[in-house]
This record gives sequence, C-alpha cells and structure tokens, in this order.
Amino acid sequence: MSYGVAAALQAAIFDAVSTHPGVQAHVGSAVYDAVPSGNVPPLYVALGPETASDRSDKTGRGAAHDVVISVVTSNAGFQSAKAVAADVGDALIDAQLSLTRGHLVSLNFVKAVAKREDGNAMRRIDLTFRARVEDT
Repeated sequence: MSYGVAAALQAAIFDAVSTHPGVQAHVGSAVYDAVPSGNVPPLYVALGPETASDRSDKTGRGAAHDVVISVVTSNAGFQSAKAVAADVGDALIDAQLSLTRGHLVSLNFVKAVAKREDGNAMRRIDLTFRARVEDT
C-alpha cells in the first residue's frame, strides 16, 4: 500500500470543489480544509475524514481513499444543503483530477448521510466519495 498520494489527492479534491461554479455560487469561498474558529458562514463545505486501504497489485502500489466532504448549514431545512451537496457531487463524480503525485484511476460517489445537529439548529450532509489512486 502507498499513502503517498493522499496529500496530492486532498489538494486536487479541494481545488475541484472550491472552483466549481455551482459550489461558488452557493457558498462563495466558504470551502474549508479546516473549519476556522469563530464565526462561520451559515452555509459552508468542509473536507472531512478519510480512510485509505491497500489496492496494490502486481503492476504497482495503489490505494482506495474514502473521503468525506460535509455540507453544513444553520439555515432552516435541508434544501440549501442539498443544493450544495449536488454541486459537490457534480464537481467530483468521474472527475479527471490532476494530481501532483501518482494518478487518479476513478472517483465515485459512495453514500450520503443527512442529519440534524446541535439541537436541530444545524443541518449536515456528509458525502462519501471513493477515490482509487495509483502511486507512480
């Protein structure tokens, strides 16, 4: 297994999401690798946890990365969060991301979980995508 592509994958995902026109239209620059302390906008996107597993074979080193991207809002209802979640999916599903190390074999949607948090004051949608990468 190689975890060597992880940083390059994260940077490419961040770039694809933060520059997607639909995401920008909904949240502007409120796409975070780390959510800032203090006040945050009422609607934002945050890169979240990642799990990697070995996908090496006789042709080389590789890994599958399950990456969670969260859409969080204090707006009433899930409608605005779902619109942004759809844009995040449009930015990533089958994307041809350019990595600074290794290369992306595939990027697919795995699942989404929508839930209320903070005594129903917040809405959160956690989107999980699976990236298959090879470390070349």
